[in-house]
Parts: sequence; C-alpha cells; structure tokens
Amino acid sequence: MKFIVSSSLLSKKLQVIAGVLNTSNTLPILDDFLFEVKKNKLTISASDLETTMTTKVDIESKDSGSIAIPARLLLDTLKTFPEQPLTFLIDNDNQGIQISSDYGKYKLSGHSSDEFPKIPTIDDGEKLDLSAELLARALSKTIFATGNDELRPVMNGVLCEFSTDDITFVATDAHKLVRYRRSDAKVETGASFIIPKKPLSLLKNALPEDETDISVSIQYNDSNAFFTLDGSNLVCRLIDGKYPNYDAVIPKENQNRLSVDRQAFLNCVKRVSIFSNKTTHQVRLKVSGSELQVSAEDLDFANEAVERLTCQYDGEDMEIGFNSRFLSEMLSNLDSDEIILELSAPNKAGLLSQAPGSAVDGEHLLMLVMPVMLND
Repeated sequence: MKFIVSSSLLSKKLQVIAGVLNTSNTLPILDDFLFEVKKNKLTISASDLETTMTTKVDIESKDSGSIAIPARLLLDTLKTFPEQPLTFLIDNDNQGIQISSDYGKYKLSGHSSDEFPKIPTIDDGEKLDLSAELLARALSKTIFATGNDELRPVMNGVLCEFSTDDITFVATDAHKLVRYRRSDAKVETGASFIIPKKPLSLLKNALPEDETDISVSIQYNDSNAFFTLDGSNLVCRLIDGKYPNYDAVIPKENQNRLSVDRQAFLNCVKRVSIFSNKTTHQVRLKVSGSELQVSAEDLDFANEAVERLTCQYDGEDMEIGFNSRFLSEMLSNLDSDEIILELSAPNKAGLLSQAPGSAVDGEHLLMLVMPVMLND
C-alpha cells in the first residue's frame, strides 16, 4: 500500500486527535494511530477505549488498506519536517512502514489494524445540531469546574440538558458550580446525559470558536455520544449515574448584592492570596458601604495582606471567606467588565454573575462558590 500526503497537513491533523492517547496503556495497540486508506482519502483514528477520535486527510493514492502506526514516533518525526510531500510505503505482509521525504528514508514497524479496538456506531440514537461557536463557549465556561473524585464519577463530567425551551450545561466539584444556559438554542426532544471531561476538552480544542456558520452534529444513545464536525468525529462513553440536584444548592434569597470591577477584583485576589495559608488558600471579604476589603493571613509565617476596592453594595455589612483559587478561576472565566456577587450569609454560597447587558444574547451564566469557615 502506498500513499503521498502533505507533512504539515498530516502533522496538524494528528495533533488534533493525539490528545486521546494516554501516557500508559494496558493494551500496546492503544499507543498507535489507526491509518485507513481508501482511494484519495486517509482516515486516522486514536482511541483509549473510552474515547475515540477520527479525522480525515486528503492524499494521493490508488490503493486501499489499513495499518496501526506507533503514534509517538510518528508525531516526533513529523515535527522535524518543513512542509513537503511524504511518501508512505507499507508492506502488508510484515507491517513494515517506510516514509520517504526530501531528506531521506525512515523505517518503522507497525501493527495489524485488526488489533485496533472497533469504533462504536450508533443506529437508534437521538440527534441534534448546535453551532460550533455556542458549544465552544459553553465548554470553556464549564469544564474548569468539573471534579476529579473517583468516588463520585458523575462530578467528573459536564451535565448536558437539552429541552424545548433552552439548553443547559452544568459542572460542579462540590466546592464550586457553574450553570451555563442558552435560551436562544433549543431542541424538539428533551434529553439529559453526562459527558466526561477528557472528550469534552478534546472537542473544545477541535472547535473553531470564532466560526459562526459551522455546526456540530451530536448523536447520542444510553451509552455513547457522537460528535461530528468538519471532517472529524469524536465518540465517547457517557458517565452512568444520577447527577446531583444542582438547583437545590443555588441560594434563592440573596439580599446582599455587590457590584465590582472584575479585573481589579481578580488582580486583588491574586495578590492578596500569595499571603494566605497554603492549606486553606483562604481570603476574607469584608463589605461595608461602598468599600470591599480583601485580606489574607498565614499565622504560621506571620504573613498578612490587606487591600481595599471601591464597589457598589446594597445590603448589610458582612464578612465571608472563600478559597482564593476557586474565586480566581471563576473571575477568570467571566467576561464582563463588572461582575455581580450575591451573598445571603457567611455560611451560605456566594453567586457570581456577569453584569446585566454584558452577556451574549440569550446567554445566562451563573457561578456558585462555597464559603470557607473564617478563622477568627
């Protein structure tokens, strides 16, 4: 089997799907890319059994066939080439591979494509289309809030809820929660499923954020979700389990409302947190009148920092503590110049949202952060 392909195009396509590969695999074949040639089209797949990603490349070939090629060796080789045509010559009898470039020839051993795991297919699932721009934005706003708890696997993914009124993406790790809702997108048939973080991160990296006219086709059944985008496919196993009732933990009565410049608040939290306790990362917010005081201390090393910010505040004077890392993450993932922080009590969650009028049309973004006990 023989085919000719552009080195830079092949390298670019492989970089997109290389994120599927794990550093250590139980099956050696999972360290390979699957190459399938059919006339002038090359289909490349990478899998870790839970997630499989496939992409297509235009090539010159009159042959058909398939082979598994060691991924790391191929990626490292392609990185060294400037743009040029590469000729792949594959011996189907002994799985030998020869790559010819303008500089010379390189030989490596492949594996039989029969060993590569079969890619799941879907025949009876539901189907919907979302704009790539909307999906990319939803994922960028939620993935950071997912958990890493093996005992609670449902929190290690993003809950996707599609209804006839809106679509909602939710992520939480029990310390922070993000709910991203779009009322300008809806589906004919309601659905709810949990997608793991890894395939969503891969999908996010493959999505063009600024392309408004590209859509992503999503097909799903009880066990798998299939994403199709511009010549690339991603198949992943869904997380089985019941997602926590996130609406129940969002405080409804928040009589204290703070409005402050987002960038100034973020920079303040980052600076002050350097002086916080390295275990709790606690920063203390003290709101009084039109002044927000942000402070932190580490009694073990006698470190302390205090800053003051001007804000607009409607409510009773109060003090509340938060984990500075969670607060910084959330502020970094909000877009508006001004943010709203709603508070009810020092032991109740705080709600962060973008200032009215600053969000994308139809977008509703809410972030919840749990307080930490103040060490008076």
